Amino acid sequence: MANRIMLNETSYHGAGAIQEIATEAKAHGFQKAFVCSDPDLIKFGVTKKVTDVLDKNGLVYEIYSDIKPNPTIQNVQHGVQAFKDSGADYLIAIGGGSSMDTSKAIGIIIANPEFEDVRSLEGVAPTKKPCVPIIAVPTTAGTAAEVTINYVITDVEKKRKFVCVDPHDMPIIAIVDPEMMSSMPKGLTASTGMDALTHAIEGYTTKAAWEMTDMFHLKAIELISKSLRSAVANEKKGREGMALGEYIAGMGFSNVGLGIAHSMAHTLGAVYDTPHGVACAMMLPIVMEYNADCTGEKYREIARAMGVKGVDEMSVDEYRKAAIDAVQQLSVDVGIPTKLEALKEEDLQFLAESAHADACAPGNPKDASVEDLKALFRKLM
Repeated sequence: MANRIMLNETSYHGAGAIQEIATEAKAHGFQKAFVCSDPDLIKFGVTKKVTDVLDKNGLVYEIYSDIKPNPTIQNVQHGVQAFKDSGADYLIAIGGGSSMDTSKAIGIIIANPEFEDVRSLEGVAPTKKPCVPIIAVPTTAGTAAEVTINYVITDVEKKRKFVCVDPHDMPIIAIVDPEMMSSMPKGLTASTGMDALTHAIEGYTTKAAWEMTDMFHLKAIELISKSLRSAVANEKKGREGMALGEYIAGMGFSNVGLGIAHSMAHTLGAVYDTPHGVACAMMLPIVMEYNADCTGEKYREIARAMGVKGVDEMSVDEYRKAAIDAVQQLSVDVGIPTKLEALKEEDLQFLAESAHADACAPGNPKDASVEDLKALFRKLM
């Protein structure tokens, strides 16, 4: 079997990288940008850092801000119409996963209008054409949506999130500028950072993992473990490490998938509106414990990448526990809760069934039944 790797055409990394947006827009001959950014980023002047670059270079744009933290089918449909009305020919997505996921869905539907119902994009949809060109500018160090072929949309009516996996949706250009992340509050820095760690660990242990993606994921685990506490303290070095770590994690997991920590986090977000990174952080140690006996020696390397000393002298049980403990400690250190107060016993069946049906679940190294998932959810109570 051949292993496929898909990455951006181009990515820029480092402080001041946003200046390259103008370079790329001009080089591609783009005429008008449809700038997708959420209201808070506009309010706090983060979006303006990019539009200032556009203004300085005489580049025309229109801003679209009907974007929610968990983007909905309706957000996407409104965005599709707004894009058509704008006369734009490319997208600039500024923000976290919400802005980028919305942009991906808009871009796919504009190019493939037969999917305008949005729901038909779930899973691996048979789109024929690449989406409208996207320049992605992350403001959080977590989702790695700027380098992945995935996006997630919320179906409010059915109380579920659905994952779309489509090589046609990848942004052509990623601008990974740590200065765009410096205004993130502590809580968001922590939760998005734990999302990135979950990407790296699940990607490293998924059924489809192989040597090249292992390389990405282990480096990402190392960078995130070294950098997240510092980033939460808003230190420059921590921000830089997280900006690189989350992108590298995306290079890996986008190509090999994730596992049940993500499928369970998706349903917690859909039912309780739990922030995605918080849900991932709470589920990750629980899922790691469940998966441990199906991961070979990989937890030893996770523990090593997280800075645990003496792993080569540990037994299998010891290094597996050390890896799980290191993840739990990092999560606690950055302020993530270990329990979800909103969780109710009567919701467990629906939650477990939704997680079992999620597109991320088949990649988990250990198969999980609906009953298994109910038991894992119960550990959050």
